[in-house]
Amino acid sequence: MEYTQLGRTGVRVSRLVLGTMNFGPQTDEAASHGLMDAALDAGVNFFDTANIYGLNEHKGLTEEIVGSWLAKGGGRRDKVVLATKVYGNMIDGEPIVGASWPNFDRLSAVNIRRSVEASLRRLGTDHIDLYQFHHVDRLTSFEEIWQAVDVLVQQGKILYAGSSNFPGYKIAQANETARRDRPGLGLVSEQCLYNLFERRSELEVIPAAQEYGLGVIPWSPLHQGLLGGALRKEAEGSGARTRAGRSAAGLADPAVRARVEAYENLAAKHGLEPGEVALAWLLTRPGVTGPIVGPRTHEQLESALRALELTLSEELLAGLDEIFPGPGPAPEAYAW
Repeated sequence: MEYTQLGRTGVRVSRLVLGTMNFGPQTDEAASHGLMDAALDAGVNFFDTANIYGLNEHKGLTEEIVGSWLAKGGGRRDKVVLATKVYGNMIDGEPIVGASWPNFDRLSAVNIRRSVEASLRRLGTDHIDLYQFHHVDRLTSFEEIWQAVDVLVQQGKILYAGSSNFPGYKIAQANETARRDRPGLGLVSEQCLYNLFERRSELEVIPAAQEYGLGVIPWSPLHQGLLGGALRKEAEGSGARTRAGRSAAGLADPAVRARVEAYENLAAKHGLEPGEVALAWLLTRPGVTGPIVGPRTHEQLESALRALELTLSEELLAGLDEIFPGPGPAPEAYAW
């Protein structure tokens, strides 16, 4: 396993991040434990979750499953850099955004404190290594957010703070506020939607992250399966993600379908699996700490691990840019 620094921090994390969102809703507790054991055995030490994971009827279920795995001991907690998130409404049966009762969502100091305590209980640990703001809260100032974070750091309940789904200007605003008003690191990571199909983060988010020393953690590296051999799986009648969600909607669009076909043909020309190419490409991108992979099976985990061993040729990289051109640098991409 290859390791790298998480942004400008001193902590070292694996180049693949184990995403746990499927644990509970799609993968039962025993199978989830097996996947976490296999990931740890392979050297993956960076585990990502969120307080809302578990779906609307059992929010927090995923953290509970991670917590029951950590409770097995054997050095699990000490070996893992544990990340979770705060923002969504945690009232079961209600939408993730918008709560029927005040202060049960967003990033007020009240909700941050409540959410940390609840996550610590579910995870069965005394601290969270990376506590991430799951979304921008336009109603709460960063002065208030950092005050809440400072208290938690002083109490030893969290070590680092990160963002998720932040635009570039909010990364700058957050860290400039932190720099002006307090000691400490500010944001140390940004978890954003980033893959071959979705490269808009290259325009502002990733440059802002690099400027402020944040590690970039891409989520949905296979674009909900579109980059994981979707056409082949469709032809074989396998792969639930090719029949629902973003994959189904994408493949119904002739232009998207043509790009996916060109992509799969390019990967086949080089004797490579599409999903592994998509992950390996992200590992070549400037500023990327490691993509989040959310395996539901051991085969999917093994495929993700193989991506670490790939070296993509210049010919292949050029072909990928031709199929999936990025937006270009800011401001040149839109200014001249």
